[in-house]
Order: sequence, then C-alpha cells, then structure tokens
Amino acid sequence: MRYPPIDNKLFKSNRSEFSELLRNNSIAIFNSNDLMPKNADQLMTFKQNSDLFYLSGIDQEETILVIKKIEGKITEFLFIRETSDTLKIWEGEKLSKDKGKNISGINNIFWNTSFEKRLPELMSGVEYIYLNSNEHPRANVVVETRDARFQKWLTLKYPNYKYKKSAKLLHKIRPVKKSTEIDLIQSACNITKKGVQRVFKCLRPGIYEYEIQAEIIHEFLLNKATGFAYDPIIASGNNACILHYGSNNEICKDGDVVLMDFGAEYANYSSDLTRSFPVNGKFTKRQKDVYNSVLNVMKDATNMLSPGVLLSDYEKAVGKLMEKELVNLGLLSLSDIKNFNTLPAYKKYYMHGTSHHLGLDVHDVSEPETPIKEGMILTCEPGIYIPEEGLGIRLENDILIKEGRNIDLMADIPIEVDEIEHFLNI
Repeated sequence: MRYPPIDNKLFKSNRSEFSELLRNNSIAIFNSNDLMPKNADQLMTFKQNSDLFYLSGIDQEETILVIKKIEGKITEFLFIRETSDTLKIWEGEKLSKDKGKNISGINNIFWNTSFEKRLPELMSGVEYIYLNSNEHPRANVVVETRDARFQKWLTLKYPNYKYKKSAKLLHKIRPVKKSTEIDLIQSACNITKKGVQRVFKCLRPGIYEYEIQAEIIHEFLLNKATGFAYDPIIASGNNACILHYGSNNEICKDGDVVLMDFGAEYANYSSDLTRSFPVNGKFTKRQKDVYNSVLNVMKDATNMLSPGVLLSDYEKAVGKLMEKELVNLGLLSLSDIKNFNTLPAYKKYYMHGTSHHLGLDVHDVSEPETPIKEGMILTCEPGIYIPEEGLGIRLENDILIKEGRNIDLMADIPIEVDEIEHFLNI
C-alpha cells in the first residue's frame, strides 16, 4: 500500500450503517473484483470492488465478506487468500489473518478455501440473501463479474431463499462521506494540485498532449497516488469539443486552449478536476470571454449545491444560467431559447450534466431522487464547446456540501484568468 493504514473505525461504522438496513434473518455476501486478463499470461492491475472496500478496507483479490443478521444480532466474517510457498516466490505474501483483522476490524477471519465448507453453517437461520451487483444507472457491464458468477452458483445451490440487492442499501449510505473519507478525498485533491503545478511548468506550443499526461502521472506517483482516478483527457484545440476524448496524441498549437480533465486516486478514493489553459500562456479576448462565462456558471452553480436541493432541479437551474451566458457570447439568441424543440437550446453548446457524486468511484453511487445532504461531495463542471471555433472550455472542482457554506476541496488550485496567465508565464 502506498497510503498509511486507514483507521478501521471507518469500516466498522460503514458496516454498522449497512447492517441496520438489512432485514432480520438475512445474510449479505460481497466478493472482490476479478483479476482481469490481458493477453497471453498477463493480468491487468487489480482494482478492488468499491463496495467491498467500503465495508472492509481490504484491498486484495479473492476476498469474501459476509455480514449476517439474525434476530437483530450482527456477525461478520472475512475470507482472505492464504499465502502459499509459490505465492511467496512469485507475488509476495498476502494478508495474514492478523493483518486482515487489523485492517477491517472483523474478528472472524478465515482462509477463502474454507468458504464453501462453512457456507451451510453461515446460511443457518437465514431467510433473505443480499448479493452485490453494479446498479449504477450508467453502468455498461459487458464482462461477467465475480459477483455475477457467484449469484448464478448460489441461486442454484440455495434456490428457496428471498434474494435482495445490497446495492440498494449501499446507495443510501455511501453518498454521505464520513470525516475520514473527506480527508482521503482531500489528499487526492492535494495530489491533483501538484499535477496542475507541473502543467504550469511544462505547457508550451509544440508539446504533445501525451507529454502533458506523462508529466502529471509522474507527479502523482511521486506523491503516493495509485495513479489516475480515471483515464485522463488532455484535449487541445478542437479535440476539447470531444467530450470523452482520450487519444491524447496531438500537438498543442500556439493560439489553442488545452482542456485537461484528470484527477488523482489516493487510497482508492477519487478526485476529479478540469482546467483549460492557453497553450502559449495568454488567452485571446474571445477565449477569455468564453472562459469567464464558464467560470461565472461554475461559481453560481457551486452556491446552488445545498442541502435539500434535488439534482434534477439544480441541473435545470444551471441550464438557465448557461442560456444567459451563451446569449451574451452571441452563440444563442432569445428566439433560439424560446423556440427549442426536443432539447433546450443551450444543449447545442453544453451537452452534459453539471454535477455528479464523487468518492470511491469517480461517478459515485447515489439515489438519483434523493435531495442533496450535508457531507456529500459533488463535482461542479460546466463547459462550453464551440467546434466551429475550435474551442472547448470546461472547469471543474470537487465540492463538499455543508450547511451554510460549501467547502471547495480544490479552492487553492488556480482558476481565475489572471492566475492562470501568471503561473504559465513565471
């Protein structure tokens, strides 16, 4: 691990909240993610299932977490991979039972090879079985997961039970972050700031987009990040008008603006930032006008993110802010706004949403129709994209929701035009 041990009080508290939502006489079973194959004999870098990590803190493959609730009494079990002589030679030692206990705060630790043998005893007195699955509304699951395979196996072995989805319970509790989680996300944001500072030093006409990416990841790894929290977008000129641009292989040209959407991952927690810099260190008047329009929307939208607000209502209100800015920029007319057909007129230049939850997942899980609550962390990321001008501007910070006044976790990362021009030219 690159990060110091996380106090297991966090995982104990998370399990306690989850267990309160379980029905009596139930069992919940969570599996770690698979080790995904590449070609030949290689594997992709392991990434833990975020729900299992949230409840246990275990960042190791082939892990199973079991939470059992019988007549209100909670019992927890953790099954982890045992180190063999072969594993010691090729991969190094895995977690010991004592380490598993210290990380998770779970007392009942077993080797995963004993899971099937112990399962009948675990099922004793159970009426409901909660299984994990990816229920994110934007999920596109094309590869069968370990959880999905386990569900097939278990429902054949134990067909006469009432099956429930753990995700529905976790979506209630994961969006509100505890103080330890907030600190970890702040650490990720602080590392992201160092990546921005690195860009200030390297950006110049003639640099390739991938060279900027290389500078950022260099800084991330030096500061104990796992790496990028998601595939970075380094999009110069017209590439910035491609919302999910990922090639990052073009030259940044004099006179263009480069849109950079990236964030560090630290201790499995994500950060998410976007900045748009002039490649030559100086915005043109038009670029500055568009930039300031996006910044105006961002500032107002950040203030609108408050407890009790529905995100659907918030997005509509942000759309109204964007309409005014697009009219001021000469991109829309009042007639365009009045006479739109299917989509609001502003969607021609601003196609995506403004905010999403942030946490263990970049697009963190939530209940879509639940009002914003104190302790949630949401991004704020408006943008304007003008392909005919070869210009795309997006700005994004991560916002901790508080009663009275939100806390911008990226408040000390330069965002004003004069700040950006200053740091690009020192």
